[in-house]
Amino acid sequence: MKDLASKLTAANQAVFEALGLDPKHADVRRSDRPDLGEFQANGALAVAKAVGKKPQEVAQSVAAGWSADELAPAPTIAGPGFLNFKVTAQALTQRAQSIADDPNAGAPPVEAPRRVIVDYGGPNVAKGMHVGHLRASIIGESVKRIYRFRGDEVWGDAHFGDWGFQMGLVITALEDELGGIEDRAKLNARLKTLTLDQLEAIYPTYAQRVKAGDIGVRDRARKATAALQGGSELHRTIWKAMHDVSMAAQKRDFVSLGVDFDLWLGESDADPLIPEMVRDLEAKGLLEEDQGARILRVAGPGETKKKRREDGTVVEVESPDPLLVVSSEGSAMYGTTDLATIVQRMRDQKPDLILYCVDQRQADHFEQVYRAAAKAGYAPREALEHIGFGTMNGPDGTPFKTRAGGVLKLQDLIGQAEEKARARLKENEIGADFSAEEFEDVAHKVAIAAIKFADLSNFRGTSYVFDLDRFMSFEGKTGPYLLYQAVRIKSVLRKADEQGLKAGPIVIEHDAERPLALALDAFDGAVRAAYDKKAPHFLAEHAHNLAQAFSGFYANCPILPSEGAVRASRLALAAATLKQLVVTLDLLGIDVPERM
Repeated sequence: MKDLASKLTAANQAVFEALGLDPKHADVRRSDRPDLGEFQANGALAVAKAVGKKPQEVAQSVAAGWSADELAPAPTIAGPGFLNFKVTAQALTQRAQSIADDPNAGAPPVEAPRRVIVDYGGPNVAKGMHVGHLRASIIGESVKRIYRFRGDEVWGDAHFGDWGFQMGLVITALEDELGGIEDRAKLNARLKTLTLDQLEAIYPTYAQRVKAGDIGVRDRARKATAALQGGSELHRTIWKAMHDVSMAAQKRDFVSLGVDFDLWLGESDADPLIPEMVRDLEAKGLLEEDQGARILRVAGPGETKKKRREDGTVVEVESPDPLLVVSSEGSAMYGTTDLATIVQRMRDQKPDLILYCVDQRQADHFEQVYRAAAKAGYAPREALEHIGFGTMNGPDGTPFKTRAGGVLKLQDLIGQAEEKARARLKENEIGADFSAEEFEDVAHKVAIAAIKFADLSNFRGTSYVFDLDRFMSFEGKTGPYLLYQAVRIKSVLRKADEQGLKAGPIVIEHDAERPLALALDAFDGAVRAAYDKKAPHFLAEHAHNLAQAFSGFYANCPILPSEGAVRASRLALAAATLKQLVVTLDLLGIDVPERM
């Protein structure tokens, strides 16, 4: 099932070929000027020079050779040679009906499905989830759903940060609190009372001590880290208690946000593979000694950057930097664990593609890891891709914080959004007849829709300002507006069902029906763009355009008051719109209430 732009392109290519013109320039796309046409083709300008003619002459020849009359009459010409198309009512009718009949709402799956892992979320043990985890969770969840919708076999992996130096820091802190960790009874009693709030207080305190130059704490934490990674049963017991407390709290946060994973694995799950991997890297001659550490060089010939030394001199150094595999203390590093995770995934899931949804400021790190994996033969470079994103900022343009300057917990942010949603529902006189349980459910859905749509309506690579008042509006380009439109369609269809009215064949006749049919047709292109570019904002834009198109249709084309075949057609159009809108919102991770 092809969308209208694809059909128009195929017909236009046939005309180009018949005229001896290069068909690669025959592409037809959505018009930038709806006042001139619904679709446009700019190829006449591109081929004119090659054939020694003016663009207007080429455009006139193409228009004269157009024969796909059932799809669209001959295009009109604007400007220096732009071709503008308006599809026939028959073509719109057929396309709208095919969308209404299609379980995928007009977007067919890929022809060659792949095995894909999406790595996102990434919370850390001993730290609660905060607003810094929001974008990774929201974008990653949406990308996972988009890939699965297209027919790929997909695994979402939370990839917990549950290994490394931070674990050694917390173990050191507990050792100080208890006066040692050798007394197992005393230790076990303390671990039973351990909470995430306590861990959150411990970690930054000791991290700050190391940052301030406390070499004693640093060295003890390094030794604790090495003991943990070396398999010390005592250190593993402490680690497991921290891990379980943290994961339980983080799973609750993910559920509240509407985010789920197929794999709840962490850095620790890849740890057993590291010794053998390091031996393999050594056997392949890829590791070098560097001041007691072992590194893997990943820069190619001539790849350098300028670096300023402490004495002020500037030198050329290799770029990217070498990957630090084993520290001088013998510990595996952050990049080592990421490399071992690739080995683990290629062994267990055998993916064709691994997508890492992580802050774009980590781009250099992932480039090191990906190159190392390719150099070692663990995964093709093209199978590893970093989906970077910008920051969520406060009104001052810097990363979002609390009024006191601290990092806002994710659960607190959701709570603020729910409070605002309750107020907005009451202001708009929505839910007065709901039970308390239903009202809270709707308020939660509105809150999450506001948060997610505000994020996903921006290209992931850009940063944006978080403004809860604006995001929570039931008007404009917001999540609550889209929920309201979807629920309004549900209400119309519910009333039709109560009156025994049935949908029938779609027939596009009224002028106000055309924009809605065209909006429905655009879904396939939006899905393909979101999939190819790993960018959910294409679907957010489509959801808003579709909702607006339905609003115009609803205002100008009475549904229930109309009669006979017209009413049956409009009911079918409304049902097709609801199906596609709900699917689109689901791909964004947004749930639609039954009523509002």
